[in-house]
Amino acid sequence: MAVNLTELSLPQLEGLKAQLEQETEFLSSSIAQLKVVQTKYVEAKDSLNMYVPGTLHDVEHVLVDVGTGYFVEKNVEDSKEFFKRKIDFLTKQIEKIQPALQEKHAMKQAVIEVMNMKLQQLHSQQTSQSGTTKA
Repeated sequence: MAVNLTELSLPQLEGLKAQLEQETEFLSSSIAQLKVVQTKYVEAKDSLNMYVPGTLHDVEHVLVDVGTGYFVEKNVEDSKEFFKRKIDFLTKQIEKIQPALQEKHAMKQAVIEVMNMKLQQLHSQQTSQSGTTKA
């Protein structure tokens, strides 16, 4: 639903601005959380390539945390592919959210500009009215 911002009153604009600020905060927080999870998967995938001194019974299989406390035994190549899929999925989710965040920022800026314009008009009307009452 398209709304002409210039037709809204200052209190309505203020409410819309507050709503947009909440939405941008939520989207920014969502992106930040996705990036944290993405970083953990990248680190887990990279750790499969690291070698540390020690003796292991089975070097071909690792336990992979698949979420909610569940671990699955996978071979190293399957584990790398699992982490790659998770990283790609999170990257796509971030790419989906980013345009919505940018749109909300742009909408918020438009609301602020209209609010400033209305405040300037109100101020100039008050100034002209006080000038005519003094004369």
